[in-house]
Amino acid sequence: MNNFTKQKTSRLGVMGGTFDPIHYGHLVAAEMARSEFKLSKVLFIPTGIPPHKDRLDISAGEFRLEMVERAIEDNPVFACSAMEIERQGPSYTVETLRLLSKIWPEHELYFITGTDALREIFSWREAEEILTMIQFIGAARPGFDAKDFLQYVRQEHPEIVDKIHYLEVPALAISSTDIRRRVKNKQPIRYLLPEAVRLYIEQKNLYR
Repeated sequence: MNNFTKQKTSRLGVMGGTFDPIHYGHLVAAEMARSEFKLSKVLFIPTGIPPHKDRLDISAGEFRLEMVERAIEDNPVFACSAMEIERQGPSYTVETLRLLSKIWPEHELYFITGTDALREIFSWREAEEILTMIQFIGAARPGFDAKDFLQYVRQEHPEIVDKIHYLEVPALAISSTDIRRRVKNKQPIRYLLPEAVRLYIEQKNLYR
């Protein structure tokens, strides 16, 4: 019996994103997902070269990785990986999941993402393989209406309906885009993200 046919004994949360910068919305979503779905650990994976992003001014991977590490350092069940930043070429989720399946074959993978990104999963590279490998947790603002998307999934992809879960996260009103805008306009960002991250942004003069 190989690793892929063994009974999964634990659940690993995987949270990808540019994290430019990471903020409390990301952290609250990860913690709520960990609790709600009984995840043994949540692994944050900053994107190297995001294939779906049009931004050309994404901060260097080393800066984004450092901000994540500073943000999660006080939570023993949160961890960070540089696997996408260190990998050459665009960061495709399917390649990351294949690697994670080899590293943690005993874990069932739960991919945590925003509901906006969740709506795009069928456009991801090798989406069909991705959908056989993981469970999806869509983090949504309170009041988010997912009926249209779920109806589409039931009609077009009924085999994965049970793999898609929604989780309301109040702190998702915070966004990285707004934080970058605030920094550029010299507006306060304190309490929108961990203080260690705010100080790092200041130290490295990011987003100005």
